[in-house]
Amino acid sequence: MFDPAGDQVGKIRDLVVALRTEAQQPRVLGLVVEVFGRRSIFLPMTRVTHVASGQVITTGLVNMRRFEQRSTETLLFGQILDRKVRLRETGVEGTVYDVAMEQTRSRDWVLSRVALQEGSKRFGRKGQTHVVDWDEVDGLQAREQEEQGATHLLAALEEMRPADLAAVLHDLPAKRRGEIAAALNDERLADVLEELPEEDQVEILGKLDSERAADILEEMSPDDAADLIAELPPEIAEQLLRLMEPEEAEDVRRLMSYEDHTAGGMMTTEPIILPPDATVAEALALVRNAELTPSLAALVYVTRPPLEPPTGRLLGVAHIQRLLREPPSTLVGGMLDSDMESLRAVSTLEDVARHLATYNLVAAPVVDENGRLLGAVTVDDLLDHLLPENWRDRPLASIGAAAGDDGGAARG
Repeated sequence: MFDPAGDQVGKIRDLVVALRTEAQQPRVLGLVVEVFGRRSIFLPMTRVTHVASGQVITTGLVNMRRFEQRSTETLLFGQILDRKVRLRETGVEGTVYDVAMEQTRSRDWVLSRVALQEGSKRFGRKGQTHVVDWDEVDGLQAREQEEQGATHLLAALEEMRPADLAAVLHDLPAKRRGEIAAALNDERLADVLEELPEEDQVEILGKLDSERAADILEEMSPDDAADLIAELPPEIAEQLLRLMEPEEAEDVRRLMSYEDHTAGGMMTTEPIILPPDATVAEALALVRNAELTPSLAALVYVTRPPLEPPTGRLLGVAHIQRLLREPPSTLVGGMLDSDMESLRAVSTLEDVARHLATYNLVAAPVVDENGRLLGAVTVDDLLDHLLPENWRDRPLASIGAAAGDDGGAARG
């Protein structure tokens, strides 16, 4: 979405539709737009001046109040895609995989055509598709269904980053959120859960069977898994820990033993750990792991065996900039920063913040009283604990907002 000057306002994530009676064409009320900071807002169609392939132009006046779906509204992507409908004339059943909208003479936007796909009886083959006028199908106006798939919706959201997909899920009704979560694979769902507020995490995990919930927790980073398990009832938490792989559960239990808002409580137990005789080539190979966050990839932690936390004595850290300047065959033990102090598990948030700021770091080691590495604290862990719980729901000060509330009136 762009303003009249050509500056990007945000990305369109969904359309808000009023499904009226079967005799009235569904009206498009507005757009759900993700603005900077992963905040979803509502933009009335009356603010849209131009619709073209790949872009929508708005008047430039945007109300920054967070979008909240009303009971009379339906999300086009979130709730209509994969909805089961039936062709009135033939009785053929299928699921919605696309829709078309058009502008009427009164300047209203309405849904005009529906594309549906029949189920296939042959494995690996797609069913026949139909593109029909909106009034040729039954079931489009259904408020709730016993079960709704998520195949086409997930295909539309496939390229989203976990944080962006989490923002979409957060704005969906609980029933639809659970259906989509159930359709995601374990690794993808774990990544998305890490980006969701705790109440959404607990809700989604509670709808999964215990075996799958334990698998999801194993896929999450240990610190995020520990935070989530701590929000569950004790008996459920213990059940899930018993179902997890022993090594994964041990890491989570260890993290849960530390006080909240301490280095031990926020650290990850999976930094890059190497012995001193490892080479720069080996270190860089591990740093290239695409699943590592930039902050975790910034440091390599060099210890005596064992190399699993709690490790042998921490010898020092090797900075990624130093590794990139040395020949691949050089030993990491010869380029350690051994003068930097380490954090203790009991270090407070203030201690961690001061430490990272003092040494200009994005990560730091956490050790026990014997100098053994327990884990690492990253700047993103710190920010998650320093920011207010509802920080994702707050607009950025740099984004302009409309003073009026005509957007809400347009949805009435």
